[in-house]
Amino acid sequence: MQFQGTADYIADKDLMVAVNAAIRLERPLLVKGEPGTGKTELARQVAAALGLELIEWNIKSTTKAQQGLYEYDAVSRLRDSQLGDERVHDVRNYIRRGKIWQAFTSPAKCVLLIDEIDKADIEFPNDLLQELDRMEFHVYETGETVRAAIRPIVIITSNNEKELPDAFLRRCFFHYIRFPDAETLERIVAVHYPGIKQALVRAALTQFFEIRDAPGLKKKPSTSEALDWIRLLVADDVDPATLRGDAKNVLPKLHGALLKNEQDVHLFERLAFMARGQGK
Repeated sequence: MQFQGTADYIADKDLMVAVNAAIRLERPLLVKGEPGTGKTELARQVAAALGLELIEWNIKSTTKAQQGLYEYDAVSRLRDSQLGDERVHDVRNYIRRGKIWQAFTSPAKCVLLIDEIDKADIEFPNDLLQELDRMEFHVYETGETVRAAIRPIVIITSNNEKELPDAFLRRCFFHYIRFPDAETLERIVAVHYPGIKQALVRAALTQFFEIRDAPGLKKKPSTSEALDWIRLLVADDVDPATLRGDAKNVLPKLHGALLKNEQDVHLFERLAFMARGQGK
């Protein structure tokens, strides 16, 4: 079972090596990188390339590790007991299976995505150590043990918002997705917009990387934002020559797709002001 990328996802050699190593080791693959660099999409493409079901668990700040295993609805059971419902005699009627349970009991190999694990509480990864390591957990209400007969491929993503515990990291195969260089980003654009004018792509990417490299930028635009921006340029049929205008036009066209806070917009406005003051 080898991942070689897909026609819709540009994966470099190091990323493919990381995915295949995690599959062989039967360890979770921990993927870090800037937001918008395709970490979540990687899991979807791995599932598509290998012909496997994808089970997604999207983590929020309020998510608890137990929810990935199962939840026991004691309130519903109490209400049903007061109403004389016969369902109360079987506690299994009040247990909701989580995404990890679904992955462990899948009839075939699947891909389990635990997306943005760093959004949750700091104890969240520790609470899943044994379950992901042993691929089993105990259901206290029924006394049963849920064990993965077929180990899923586990892909965990993180935006590096907080440090993950060492004990958790030790159980993962790690890969950091670096921001793509100009050549790779050009290939990514070609996948999303086949037939796009090359002159427009080159002019747009030149300006895009100049924006990313601007000193003092608070939030650098991501790959997904570059794709959104180029899509708008194509829709407006922008002349590539206008993207390489003089320094008086420092604020890029349709900059709302790239600059996502007022500080960065003001930064480029100041650069334009300074350029005009210097008579450039």
